[in-house]
Amino acid sequence: MKKGLQRAAIGLLLLVALGAVFAPAIAPYDYSRQFREAPNAPASRQFLMGTDDLGRDRFSRLMYATRVSILLAPAAALVSILIALFVASLSGVRMPWADRVLSGFTTLCLSLPWIFLFIILRAALPLNTRPAASILLTFGLMGVAGWAWPARIFRASVRQMTQSGWVLEARALGISPWRIALVHAWPHLRAIAIAQFRVLIPAYILSEASLGLLGLGVAEPLPSWGNLLAELQHPARVQDNPWILAPLALLMLVMISLEALQPAREVVT
Repeated sequence: MKKGLQRAAIGLLLLVALGAVFAPAIAPYDYSRQFREAPNAPASRQFLMGTDDLGRDRFSRLMYATRVSILLAPAAALVSILIALFVASLSGVRMPWADRVLSGFTTLCLSLPWIFLFIILRAALPLNTRPAASILLTFGLMGVAGWAWPARIFRASVRQMTQSGWVLEARALGISPWRIALVHAWPHLRAIAIAQFRVLIPAYILSEASLGLLGLGVAEPLPSWGNLLAELQHPARVQDNPWILAPLALLMLVMISLEALQPAREVVT
């Protein structure tokens, strides 16, 4: 039954990813096109999910929003993993002071309230910020801010390996530190890195959705799951057009699918 659930999750995620990649071909309209004669229109043959306040097609905006959230969250997770691996690799250098400095810096980053940094940076941007700039800020800052926890896990693994017998033997044989790191140490860290990467993706998807609800995420008119969910702050509209719930339903399905694919108790916490 578990394998069947995982196959269904993989199938759903592939379907969502394909829809995100081919959003321009699937969406009947551009995400910013306004039908001013039909604001808040109900679902119809012309507008499969109706329109929003500005007369923009909800279905088209959902497809483009999925493209933003689904494709950029893994990119931000990859940035975090690469930074974490770099910082953790420095812990393997035989300089105790460097390891203590990196450990303290990692702890400091874990304790920082990053939400306030988002607020400060977003407030510094003009109201007419280009969507590309808001995307870079949202997912770029998430990628930079999220490295500390994986780095702590990688650091523990690196320290354990540097004290193991096979590393000491490799050093005694004169093998260069780079060869030890790339050929011998990386295979031990690869499984942990992949597991942490899979954990960070749903975390960043939810983070973007939360920032969008606060108005701190991707800027209009470019849609994302976050700014589409902001419309749920007006519950009365849901009775007139239940399709407003479509972004929330899709977000929940994706999160459930990602959770079904997570390795059971494999990630160190």
